Formats: sequence, C-alpha cells, structure tokens
Amino acid sequence: MRVALLGPVAWRTPPEHYGPWEQVTGLLADGLVGRGVDVTLFATGDSRTTAELDAVLPHGYAEHPDLDGRVWEALHVSHALARSAEFDLVHSHLDWLPLCFWQHVDAPLVSTVHGFSNPAILPAYRAARAAYVSISDADRAPDLDYVATVHHGVDVAGLPFDRQGGDALVSFGRIHPDKGTAEAIAIARKAGRPLVLCGIVQDQQYFEEEVAPHIDGHDVIHLGSVGPQERARVLGAAAALLHPIAFDEPFGLSVVEAMVCGTPVVAYRRGSMPEVVDEGVTGLLVEGLDEAVAAVERAVLLDRARCREVAVRRFDSARMVDDYLRVYAAVLARRGRHG
Repeated sequence: MRVALLGPVAWRTPPEHYGPWEQVTGLLADGLVGRGVDVTLFATGDSRTTAELDAVLPHGYAEHPDLDGRVWEALHVSHALARSAEFDLVHSHLDWLPLCFWQHVDAPLVSTVHGFSNPAILPAYRAARAAYVSISDADRAPDLDYVATVHHGVDVAGLPFDRQGGDALVSFGRIHPDKGTAEAIAIARKAGRPLVLCGIVQDQQYFEEEVAPHIDGHDVIHLGSVGPQERARVLGAAAALLHPIAFDEPFGLSVVEAMVCGTPVVAYRRGSMPEVVDEGVTGLLVEGLDEAVAAVERAVLLDRARCREVAVRRFDSARMVDDYLRVYAAVLARRGRHG
C-alpha cells in the first residue's frame, strides 16, 4: 500500500516543543513504515521520519514571522495533491484547506479532524468527498459522515513510568483561557500544593494579567515550552495533572501523556475528557473549581502503576496505527465497490 500523509507545516514533524498535530502525524508515519506500508510524509524539510519525506517549506512557518502561513500551507497542499495519483490513499492532517481541492485528488481522501477551530470552516467539510476520522466521539459535527473515531496514540517508550511522583501539581498546555491556566493556579493554591506550568504563551494579555502575577518560582513555576524529554520528566514527577479546560477539547494529548507516566489527572468534565479519563483509575472528572480542589487529594491516592497500565493499553501509538490501518482498509474496500 502506498500512502501519502499530508501533515501540517506550522512546526517540524515531530515538533521540538509545541505541535500536537505534528506529533501525531509523525508517530503515525513511522508506525505505518514499521508495518511495511510505503509512506510519503509531506511536511517541513527539517522533519525527522522513517518515511520518505517531501517538502516545499524548509522549516515551520510558526517559528519564522517573515513567512506567511497561508501562502506556505497553500503551496504545501498544492504540491502534495499534484502527486496524489502516485498513491493508493491520501491521508490529510491539515485541517480544512486540502478539502477545498478534493476534486483534484486522484486517490481516496481520508481526513482526520483534529478539531473545529470555528464553525465557519464547516462548509469545506460538507462540500468535500472524503472519509472523515474524528479524534473523539465528542468532537463530531452531526451532519458529517465519519468512517471511524481514532483516539490519538503517544510514544509510550518516551514517557517512562514514575512510581513515586512528587508533591507539586502540573498544568501542561498552551497558556490561554481555553486551557484554564489561571483556574489551575487557583485550584493549586486552594489545595495547598505548588504548581508547575508548562506551555507556550498563546494569549499574551491573558498571561500578563491572569497568570504572570502569580508566578513566583516557588508556589507557581513557569517552565515555558518544554521538549519531549523534559516533558516526560515534569509530567512523571507531578502528584497530579490539572486540566480545568474552558472549552470542549477534542482530545488532550498532555492528559494521556501524564497518565502514561503514572500521573493521575483532575479534569473538568467537558469535551472528550469522559472518553479519555477512566474515572477513578487514571483520574477524576469534576465540575468546577471547588470539586477540583476536593478531588486533588483523592487523585494523588490513585494507584500510579494501574494508571499507567490502563493508559498504555488504550493510548499506545501502536493501537493508533492499527486503527488507521483498519480505516484505510475500509476506505479502499468502499472505493473498490463503487469504482
């Protein structure tokens, strides 16, 4: 089977720091190659992959303000789709843009929907002839036809188990009101535990007004964006991960990464969290700040070995590869039936 993986180009694949879509695409590319699939990854030129790499952009546009992401994404998509006849299947991880050109794709098109940034992008999905994959059942548009839900997988080997954990809580993700960073600070303070913040600052005003005044290097520590090795260390060393999201999050990679390290999660019951967190095993789901504060001490008593065991079974990247191979088989079979 020859598969074209159309990845995002905001960051390198896999990312050095932030870049969840790039992270998932990279794991899938390498996993498919390991199963004997002939994969071409369309990504940035500095990407690292065992697949064949094809690139028009040397590095991620998000790291270089002189580059216009709209222009380079369009050039990237145009180049990849011009080669589509060479493949049995094209699998896009690039949001809505490739869907606008589905009529020019000379192979079955699979599109993983990593989340709907805005309802205004939905016309591109409704108009295209593509097989849609959701990353959670919670993140499905009711009028789209989905072939499957495939939960993200993670590199389990890169997330070693920490049996002991530590005293501090951790909040991991972009600093933005959606992620509830300020809410995490309030929860940690009321729970009487220090908090480690990790993530890029995506909303500067929010950071300066709601987050920065609380950072003191002791009770609240901000490490900024951290790479894969440091991420595993920070997540594993935590007593629990706080995830007080203020939006219906489509998935939540940091939640899974923490659980694989053995660190339980206290998350708001929104979006995909009921699908991702096994209540009372890998974490606790709560409604609001007061419930989160009360849940912290219960969460830290959960069996960390059991937490990891369940998370590895459910979210190892090998399971994700298996799921996508089943998607590909179903799409190709459907193509064979309908010509």
